[in-house]
Amino acid sequence: MSTIWFGIAAVMAALYVVFDGFDFGAGVLHLIVAREDRERRQVLNAIGPFWDGNEVWLLALGGVLFLAFPRVLGSALSGFYLAIFLVIWVLILRGISIEFRSHVEDRMWRAFWDGVFALASTLAPILFGAALGNVIRGVPLDADGYFRLPLWTNFRVGPTPGVLDWYTVIAGVMALVAVAHHGALFLAWKTEGVVRDRSRRAAAVLAGPLALVWIVATLATASITPGLYANLAARPLAWIATLLAVAGYAVALGARTRGRDLAAFLGSAGFIVGLLAATAVCVFPTMLRSSTDAALSLTSDNAASSGHALRTGLIWWPVALVFVVAYFSLLFHLHRGRVVTPREGEGY
Repeated sequence: MSTIWFGIAAVMAALYVVFDGFDFGAGVLHLIVAREDRERRQVLNAIGPFWDGNEVWLLALGGVLFLAFPRVLGSALSGFYLAIFLVIWVLILRGISIEFRSHVEDRMWRAFWDGVFALASTLAPILFGAALGNVIRGVPLDADGYFRLPLWTNFRVGPTPGVLDWYTVIAGVMALVAVAHHGALFLAWKTEGVVRDRSRRAAAVLAGPLALVWIVATLATASITPGLYANLAARPLAWIATLLAVAGYAVALGARTRGRDLAAFLGSAGFIVGLLAATAVCVFPTMLRSSTDAALSLTSDNAASSGHALRTGLIWWPVALVFVVAYFSLLFHLHRGRVVTPREGEGY
C-alpha cells in the first residue's frame, strides 16, 4: 500500500511541474518575448486562466504527504523552514504581480510589477530544483527523523551541507532552463504575432542549453549518488521513463522546427514527466535520504501512515482526482485557441 502512495506522490509532483512549469517559464521569458505593454498583457492573458489552478497540484502533493507520509512532511517542513518561506514569498509575489499590474494605468507601476513577476518566476523553479537536489543528495537526518539546514555553508557536498551547494545549484539551474523551455513552447502554442515568433526563437535558443545542463546534472548526480544509477540499470520502469524523457525532448525539438506548436509543448511535457518519473523510480523507496547514515533515511515503508489510513485515503483520492481532471479538461477546452492581443481594460 505504501508503494502505491509513493507512486501517487510522484505523479502529483510531476503534474505540478508540468502545469505550473509552463506559467513559471512564461514568467521567466516575460520581459524577453514581450517588450511593450500590449505584448506583456498577451503573455499574461495566455497563462491567466491557468496559473492559480495549476497550484492545485502542489496542494495535492502536500495533501498526499500529509495523509500517507506525515513523518516526511514534518521533517521537510522543519528542516527546510527558511527555504519554504522563500518559496511561499515567491509564489505570493507572482500572484500579486499578475493581479496588481493593471490596477493603475501608469507605465512605471506596470514596469515594476512586470519586473517582480519575472524575478519571482525565475526564483521559483531554482528553489524547487534545489529542493529536489536536496532530496537526491541527502540531508543530515538525526535518529528522530529531523534535521536543520542553513541556506548555504561552503557550497560543498558533505555530511552537513546547506540547502544550496554546487550540486543543488546545478539542479536549480536545470529546473530553470527546463521550465523556461517549457514556457516558451506554451507561449508559442497559445499566442500569436511577434510574441509567438519570439517565443519560438526562445525555445530554439534554450533547446541546446537544456540538453547540456541535463548531461551535466546527470554526471553530477552519478558522482554524488552512484547507487542511483545502479537502480536505473536494474529497474525496467526507470528505463521506460528515461526513454520517455529522451523521446519527449526529441518530439519537442522536431515539432517546433516544423511549426507544430501543440505537439512541441506536449513533447516538453513528456520530457519533464519522464525525467521526474525516472528519478522517482531510482530513489524508491527512499523519500528523504540521510547524508550521515543510510539507516536513518525516511522511506515509503518506515514513514508511512497506518494501513487503515492508506486504505481509506485510496477510496477517496480517485474521487477527488476525477473532479480535478474534469476541471482542467473544461478549463483548457473553454480557453482553447490562441490568445489575441487584448485592448485596454480587457484581461490582465
